[in-house]
Amino acid sequence: MAKIGLIFGKKSNTAERLKEIMNQKGLKQIDIVNAAQPFCKKYGVKLGRNDVSQYCAGKVEPNQRKLTILALALNVSEVWLMGYDEPIKPRTDYIIQKLAASAEYTNSIPPDKRTAEILKEVSKLNDDGKIRVLQYIHDISDMYRRKKS
Repeated sequence: MAKIGLIFGKKSNTAERLKEIMNQKGLKQIDIVNAAQPFCKKYGVKLGRNDVSQYCAGKVEPNQRKLTILALALNVSEVWLMGYDEPIKPRTDYIIQKLAASAEYTNSIPPDKRTAEILKEVSKLNDDGKIRVLQYIHDISDMYRRKKS
């Protein structure tokens, strides 16, 4: 199993990556749990103190949903968090493209002029700017959600 990980660029594991990010950001396990709560609520995922403790100890690997929640809460790439040799920051260009494609296909309507302008302007930002825009969109989306007719 270890050999397979090396072939595909796995250099670490989730436990080590969680410890690394906790050291970098000066976080405790409870801080991760608290940072994850808005995402847990939004996506209907339960993530508690015991879960994070088990992940940090390396006793259990998070399932895909919980891995996604942890990555969002810590603002890191899921692939990096799994221990692969990838950049720590999430690929926001890819995320924005997926969000745009998802909105187009699920709503079956082409983006309007303002949406196209927003996407054009966001594409000019660096990764930190794109992440801030995404966080802002998530924060205000419930308040200003477009009503379906």
